[in-house]
Amino acid sequence: MVSGHFCARFKTTLAVTFAAVMVMGVSSCTPTMIGAVKEDVSLTGQTARLEAQGVEYRGPEYNVAILTFANKTPGKVLGIGEAATDILRTIVKKAGLEPITVSNDEMRQQEELIRLQQTGAIKTGKKSASEGFESIDYRVSGAITSYAELEEGSDIIVHKSKTQVARVQVDYALVDVATGKSLLAESGMGEYRKTTGGVLGLGSKSTADAGLREGALRDAMTKAMTRMIEKLNAEPFQGRVLVVEGSTIVIKAGERSRLAVGTVFDVFRPGQDLIDPDTGRVIGKREKKIGEILLTGHQGPKISEASVKTGSGFAAGDLIKAVK
Repeated sequence: MVSGHFCARFKTTLAVTFAAVMVMGVSSCTPTMIGAVKEDVSLTGQTARLEAQGVEYRGPEYNVAILTFANKTPGKVLGIGEAATDILRTIVKKAGLEPITVSNDEMRQQEELIRLQQTGAIKTGKKSASEGFESIDYRVSGAITSYAELEEGSDIIVHKSKTQVARVQVDYALVDVATGKSLLAESGMGEYRKTTGGVLGLGSKSTADAGLREGALRDAMTKAMTRMIEKLNAEPFQGRVLVVEGSTIVIKAGERSRLAVGTVFDVFRPGQDLIDPDTGRVIGKREKKIGEILLTGHQGPKISEASVKTGSGFAAGDLIKAVK
């Protein structure tokens, strides 16, 4: 026969054990998240990488046109192209560049004008369309090609958890508007995870979460922006000679160029157009180096002054390239 003393001890032990399990269950009911939704790039370390690139970026405050990303997901996920565009616009601004809104129609009209001028169908006029929009230096376009959400689960004795995973694939391109040259064309993935868990199944239920899509997109677009900054850092600054006043050369650069006084530029005289015999389109110009100039100061956001270092015969329209 079991003694009353033993029964009392058994009941006490059972109560303590159950209470401990319940405490574990309550503490496990709270959802845990890998990365925060609004800053979701910690999962792959992209936040730190983008911040590092942003600190290292010393190029001009380029205006970047962001075209609405196309939705090419198999299921045509509602609003995913617009969401990607909005997220990229925020990231571009944070990176130290200026995002500009341009519709796809406006960009197509500009490209058609360039094509007509280069084939001779219409006259160039005072300004060649290949010089691009006055306020836009680069454009970013792309498409969301796949998006998927899935659920992963684990069941270890009394503890259960579920992880919601969102994955997205993005194709994107960075184009120099003035030349039409594609500087970058790549495809990348983004991922976001949210984990919920509990004891004996408590708190393990996962429901639809709009933040999953945003997190995956933010991860993918931050990776893309990191690559674009790396590319822009490798590009030398280019501008034009505006006016020659004796030994003073007025150039298109200014405070937005972020160039330090003392920067040296190679100066090139543009020559004849180089035409692709297969397409009839202008693919470049012959350029002859005629000297070097030295940046002496800025006169505003877009205009600077320079002095002659070597060479002579500089004229308005000459191309300048910063010496790396």
